[in-house]
Amino acid sequence: MRRTARLLTGTTGAALAVATAGLLASPAYAGEAPGPSTAGLRMYPSSVAPGAQVSANTAACGEEGTAAGDASAVGAGRFTLTPSTHEGEAIGQFQVPPSAQPGTYEIVVMCAGSGRRVTGDLVVTLTPDAEQVVPRGSVKTGVGGALGPDPAQTAAGVTALAVAAAGGTWLLHRRARGDGI
Repeated sequence: MRRTARLLTGTTGAALAVATAGLLASPAYAGEAPGPSTAGLRMYPSSVAPGAQVSANTAACGEEGTAAGDASAVGAGRFTLTPSTHEGEAIGQFQVPPSAQPGTYEIVVMCAGSGRRVTGDLVVTLTPDAEQVVPRGSVKTGVGGALGPDPAQTAAGVTALAVAAAGGTWLLHRRARGDGI
């Protein structure tokens, strides 16, 4: 019993040491929590089809900051971000070229006053989120399905299963009686 108590004390002590180390380390990191001034670049909409208009917003450039954006990764070239009336954000727009291929592209913004570099991701898909088709109905995989589109086929399947179950039960009873199967 003493060995168990010592093992638990040792395990508890190690767990307590790890937890204490984690608590002591977190105040140093907590001071660097991201606020509005370190916000990244946000795309509206974040997922677009080729040819769509995209708005890029950031609060990283400050209240009156302008910025130069670069969307050449997706083929859109350079664009300008100007201060907006919405909580000190800079906003700019660009158009994704119709020839853009599906994928994730990094859009880069350089703040004019501070030289801060901010990035954000833009996802190009074949269809935008608003136009994506949600599948409906049942999958056409053959005969069956509890509530499939053809009740006659479903009834035939249930009947076949019932006949098989009855035949199997009859054979098992015959075998158990010793009738010689």
